[in-house]
Amino acid sequence: MTQRPAPASVHDALVERVGAAIVHGRYTAGSRLVTAELAEGSSRGAGREAVRVLESLGLVRARRKTGVEVQPESAWNVHAPEVIRWRLAGPGRDAQLRELSQLRGGIEPLAARLAAVHANDDQRRDLVDAVMDMARTEHDANGAVYLSADIRFHRTLLAASGNTMFAALGSVVEAVLAGRTQHHLMPHDANPLAVRWHQDVAFAIAGGRPSEAAAAMGLIVAEADDAMREAAGH
Repeated sequence: MTQRPAPASVHDALVERVGAAIVHGRYTAGSRLVTAELAEGSSRGAGREAVRVLESLGLVRARRKTGVEVQPESAWNVHAPEVIRWRLAGPGRDAQLRELSQLRGGIEPLAARLAAVHANDDQRRDLVDAVMDMARTEHDANGAVYLSADIRFHRTLLAASGNTMFAALGSVVEAVLAGRTQHHLMPHDANPLAVRWHQDVAFAIAGGRPSEAAAAMGLIVAEADDAMREAAGH
């Protein structure tokens, strides 16, 4: 699943508005929403479609005759890029950053170790190409080109692990990398050590050195966590 683009229709705008309101706590768990009121002058069809999307994200549950019930956080699809993006934009940002860092710390070093064994030639080339693009744009690290290369690196890494469940987390990692840039938690000049560690991972995978790949990936995740906390004022 890829990250949903900015709202381009009434339906998308409704999903954004109501989804963010639920995640930010403006609609509390157990409260009832009326589809017609959600639409606020839009067609009821747009309101119903928005509810279906929100229900697929675990944010609401549609009940016949009684309306739409807001679900507790325990029911949310917390891996959905939309939910991650809304949490990063609201009062739950600190918890979201902590949880994402913990998830990445548990998954990505292992994925790097596996990738050093399972990556194919195309994936090895893609990793090296991505880190070269990161190095070329490290003095514009909060720009679109650096972000695109960083996302490509991490998505390729997870796919190269040979573990389809790790690969499925690509959209989660993409959401946090994009969120870091969008919420001004990424410096203009990248930490040169972080850039070098990305290169170390890529070349360790290309050279079939699992332990080196895992160690460098652990350093990347730890540095990103420290940098985001510092940027957020913690």
